Amino acid sequence: MGRWSLRFAGSAVAALLLLFMSQSIAQTSFEQEDLLIQTKSGKVHNFTVELALTAEQRSQGLMHRESMPKDHGMLFDFGETRPVSMWMRNTPLPLDMLFIQRDGTISHIHRKAVPFSEAIIDSRGPVHFVLELNGGRAAALGIEAGDRVMSKRIDSRD
Repeated sequence: MGRWSLRFAGSAVAALLLLFMSQSIAQTSFEQEDLLIQTKSGKVHNFTVELALTAEQRSQGLMHRESMPKDHGMLFDFGETRPVSMWMRNTPLPLDMLFIQRDGTISHIHRKAVPFSEAIIDSRGPVHFVLELNGGRAAALGIEAGDRVMSKRIDSRD
């Protein structure tokens, strides 16, 4: 095989690999459900959230998303209460990360996570869920640690 043939073959393999990777990202789908956040002052904020329930879904999260409606988010359910670490790799949206206890209480909020950052964002203790919202949304709505998150998934916990 000549040098040109090897280059072409290598380029074709690389193109197929990229196509496979992009299809696997596009193929991951998420169920949705309604979610409410009730602040300590009694205000209730409604969101539609995608559910990241499997390891594959949690791994993908909101990576590669260019935009998200202001009343949407993603709820990560880890299936157990444990310390959680997140990052923003391949995520172009700034996000607020709400770390949530099994009973729906927000224990910590990491505000405006930096897009594409590989810095570790720590839950600061064991949590069962993480809710990602558009960056700045929690502050705009007055959502704070101690507020309550409610949904079918969270309310169904013992």
